[in-house]
Amino acid sequence: MPFESYFFYEIKRFDIKGKEYLRTLGKYYIVDIALKNYLLGSRNRDSSHAIENIVYFELLRRGYDVAIGKIDNMEVDFIATDANEKKYFQVTESMNSEDVRKRELAPLQKIRDNYEKIVLSLDPGMDGSYEGIKSENLIEWLLED
Repeated sequence: MPFESYFFYEIKRFDIKGKEYLRTLGKYYIVDIALKNYLLGSRNRDSSHAIENIVYFELLRRGYDVAIGKIDNMEVDFIATDANEKKYFQVTESMNSEDVRKRELAPLQKIRDNYEKIVLSLDPGMDGSYEGIKSENLIEWLLED
């Protein structure tokens, strides 16, 4: 298998209801956060984006094709697919705040298929699942594979 290496990886946006990739609104993830901090400065450290960055590259490492999900006007951080499965992921630093819980769960609750839906966070702040949506500790998830 040929190996490709980039500084930045583009991730496309997928319309979950329309079941097609969108031509706009993609995102880029950087291989080395230190490079981003060097280029842009580290004044405004966005830990949420750094955590998303880690999850994105871990999903790639685990062999998934990864896209950003769009459902109505909401975003699902990642749709991870391989030959055998599809999973939806939301990534956040903490689920302790009621507002954050609502924001992170809302897009997953709108998805009407039976694929696994997971919220990854450093501080899950809720029991193991909510309406079939799993809540997992990010560190434990990273150590699984």
